[in-house]
Amino acid sequence: MQGGRLIDKTVSIFMPAYNAARHLENVISRIPRELWEIIRYVWIVDDGSRDATGQVVQRLCSANAKIRSARFGFNRGYGKAVREGLARCQQDKCDFAVCLHADGQYPPEAVLGFVEAMAALGIDLLQGSRIASGTALSGGMPLYKYVANRVLTFFENIVFGLSMTDYHSGMLLYSRKALDTLPFDRLSASFDFDLEVIARCRAQGLAIAERPIPTRYAGETSHLNPVTYGLRVLAVLAKYLAGRYDRQ
Repeated sequence: MQGGRLIDKTVSIFMPAYNAARHLENVISRIPRELWEIIRYVWIVDDGSRDATGQVVQRLCSANAKIRSARFGFNRGYGKAVREGLARCQQDKCDFAVCLHADGQYPPEAVLGFVEAMAALGIDLLQGSRIASGTALSGGMPLYKYVANRVLTFFENIVFGLSMTDYHSGMLLYSRKALDTLPFDRLSASFDFDLEVIARCRAQGLAIAERPIPTRYAGETSHLNPVTYGLRVLAVLAKYLAGRYDRQ
């Protein structure tokens, strides 16, 4: 420890990116200097983007040796992009892995505090909650998403036996234990991947927690179909109740 900061652990960040050329450089610029000191790598997973994301990633990699890229030749889906990022973090031997979205919705400024909390409290999966911060609506979350989030969260807490506020945030931090034990390659290729991670952690007795983050919607393009996603969420809950996530 030095200056009250955690310096004896390493962190890798991975960013699933699809048509994110407008936002990527800004997200990278927001990573604090003290976080760069403990970053092993920043993995940008280009999920078959059709805009200039590839060129932006190449420019970022040339400017900073800690930034690395992985690219799919075609769009394979959110879950597969996250799985690729997690695989890179498994291989690079970081102590903690962080999922940040390339559109800038989730705050890189909060990562260091999250990692310190995980190390101090023995947390295996830590989620950033927009609802817990009280900024969901003022930060631009559409009302229909807020209402749907609240309804689904009510049922998710009943099924999982937890008291979370925002199961649908994509800002997730993983401990090395979670990276080494969770079977990511058997989880969803779509947007319900993150919820399946929570279900698997719960079934395997890993420690799950959340911390508030500010909500930031700034006109980013959403590729999520809310109806399909809601049905996938219900399917995850049904599989959890059936004991599907208890199996190795």
